[in-house]
Amino acid sequence: MRRTVVEWVLTLALAGLFVLIFETEIAQPFRVPTSSMEPTLLCARPGIGCTASFNDRVLVAKIIYRFRNPERYEIAVFHAPARARRLCTEGGTYLKRVIGLPGEQVSERSGVFYVDGKKLNEPYLSFYSRDSVTKTWPRDGPKQYFMMGDNRLGSCDSRTWGTVPRSAFIGPVVATYWPPTRWTVR
Repeated sequence: MRRTVVEWVLTLALAGLFVLIFETEIAQPFRVPTSSMEPTLLCARPGIGCTASFNDRVLVAKIIYRFRNPERYEIAVFHAPARARRLCTEGGTYLKRVIGLPGEQVSERSGVFYVDGKKLNEPYLSFYSRDSVTKTWPRDGPKQYFMMGDNRLGSCDSRTWGTVPRSAFIGPVVATYWPPTRWTVR
């Protein structure tokens, strides 16, 4: 009996250690808290602009950014810059799409985005999620990224608070695992 209890305790301790190491170094789950990425990633009502019954839960591959930099169009999780915490209703970690890479200049003309004068192909946007602004933002600095939500009308992003430093990135979203009807690998 005593030996069985020791084996169970040891097994549970090793399993817990494995989960901690996995979440710290390899991948981590996140919940989609706001409507800024709708309709790509959903948040639950009664949140402002949320359309789903349940928040999407995503898996972020933290290990990927140890070997490469963020790439355009991928959805990434990052620590919010100080300005974002001041200018938006939420701080902490953000989940947005990579639009501008280091050294590039992002501009918008009547809701259509351009990088260094070339129109972005954004099939993930609906007509209704675009705004009608015309503006050019400063060129991204070295190791700086321009991040935006897919719900352009309901996203507090780099258009408001500027770029995100490379050091703030946690990892790209590689899968949606909850709810089961929204299961997707990216």
